[in-house]
Amino acid sequence: MTKLYFQVNVPTRNAVQPERCGTHVFTGAAETEMEALRIAREACDAAVAAREAGCAIPRRRPDGWGARGVRSGWVLDWAAATVAVWEHDRTFRAFRAQEVGPSR
Repeated sequence: MTKLYFQVNVPTRNAVQPERCGTHVFTGAAETEMEALRIAREACDAAVAAREAGCAIPRRRPDGWGARGVRSGWVLDWAAATVAVWEHDRTFRAFRAQEVGPSR
């Protein structure tokens, strides 16, 4: 089966200040939505374990998934996570690279 690029959106809230909430977004390749959710959770669990051990949060995995933005004190609601094929426009990458490039 061909791997697609997925976006996994996980609602998150601050454990101390529950009114502070948002969505943590994970992206990467997977064969199915269920696999994308599983891999996103694995990447997140690895990041949390590293942080709790006092280590640096791992960079993106070889398969493209990562969880660099996971923060202490925030709770992710995996039961409410949504998964969708990520419809990205590759021209955005080129535009963004030009936008943040050196000034002329």
